[in-house]
Amino acid sequence: MSTSSVVLLPHSPASVVTARCQISTHLREAGVVTPVIGDAALVVSELLSNAVLHARPLPGARVMVAWALCERSLEVAVSDGGSMTRPRPAQPSLSSIGGRGLAIVEHLSCRWGVLANDLGLTVWAVLPLPGAGRAAGAYTGRHAAGAARQQA
Repeated sequence: MSTSSVVLLPHSPASVVTARCQISTHLREAGVVTPVIGDAALVVSELLSNAVLHARPLPGARVMVAWALCERSLEVAVSDGGSMTRPRPAQPSLSSIGGRGLAIVEHLSCRWGVLANDLGLTVWAVLPLPGAGRAAGAYTGRHAAGAARQQA
């Protein structure tokens, strides 16, 4: 089983809702179970929110969202024009309103990371599919982030 998608969206908060709907619909149509769809939508939301809030857009005032459904894992990636700092999990206080996004991504994925390219950054995450375990999908950059790089 292998299916993927690459979506260019405006560098805007409204794109988070669009991306959540698109990945959820795509995964549902591919027969992915509901808990994985929810996790994927949440991870895409966190990565895309960070891109919109903290990074420059890609040319054309866009961000790119990509996902690839593989045999044992789902790879998601968000590409933007980069920022002054590299994305990293924060250590927010208990009363902080934000700053938990990458910690959520880290918790839901078996691995995540950042790839730099000529246009900016791609933040990617690999989510295990049921039965694959947390070690699923040794990330190679061939799928979601690879597709995002090819489209950029």
